[in-house]
Amino acid sequence: MDATDRPVALVTGASRGIGRACAHSLAAAGFDVAITARTRREGQGRDDSDAGANAPVEGSLERTAAEVAGHGARAMPIVADLVDHDSLRAAVAATVDGWGRLDVLVLNAVHTGPGSMLPLLETTPEVLTTKLHANAVAQLVLVQAALPAMLAAGGGRIIALTSHAATNNPTAAVGKGGWGYAYAASKAAFHRLAGHLAVEFGDRGIVAVNVDPGHVSTERMQANAGRLGLEGRYAGAPPSAPAAAVAWLATSADAVELNGQTVNGLRLVLDRGLHPDWR
Repeated sequence: MDATDRPVALVTGASRGIGRACAHSLAAAGFDVAITARTRREGQGRDDSDAGANAPVEGSLERTAAEVAGHGARAMPIVADLVDHDSLRAAVAATVDGWGRLDVLVLNAVHTGPGSMLPLLETTPEVLTTKLHANAVAQLVLVQAALPAMLAAGGGRIIALTSHAATNNPTAAVGKGGWGYAYAASKAAFHRLAGHLAVEFGDRGIVAVNVDPGHVSTERMQANAGRLGLEGRYAGAPPSAPAAAVAWLATSADAVELNGQTVNGLRLVLDRGLHPDWR
């Protein structure tokens, strides 16, 4: 396939975890992949979460880009930050200007800084505002930047990695297996986006689907599970499992029927035999 004929995907938060796995799965499915994250080079990443203590964390745009190239696809690494909305608009523009199209937008990046795992009484208005700014407003910024190119081409797919926390109450308090209000509230706001996109743009070829990825054993989760009270509580899937769901949603004609809906990513791949059973 000529490079100009290959479909193009943009995956946010692709230096590690589910985003990195999505970049792999889409490249293997025939996409050229633009990737964003804050960490350009290996060794620069730090865990800035509540439990992370600013410890080093593996993963980088350079590593993911090299892995995408290993699938025979083009990679475009772009440094961007959810709290810097201009950087997000620039990432979309670089993708469209550089490769002439944008077929799939994967909204995977999430704010990892302090506040996701705070009890309610410790959650300040400033913390909540930051989470909403990064996890909800930033996703709108990305979609608004991507839609013109998609609509001009007759359509596109927007896949949103939301969260179980967006639609469910925690089963325990923070530190005992639960999660913080600011994280849940921001992901809940983000969760509403796909339905509005389906209603407003479904007749113009836009397919928007939420993916609840389930409990996934990312690098960060493995490092912090004990401190968050999650160790041994949930059977984590590999990041490649929800990534297989994303690739299917990006390519399957059947995915059109899911426009505006939410799918359980792990159940989808098991039911359709898209990924080996990890359980």
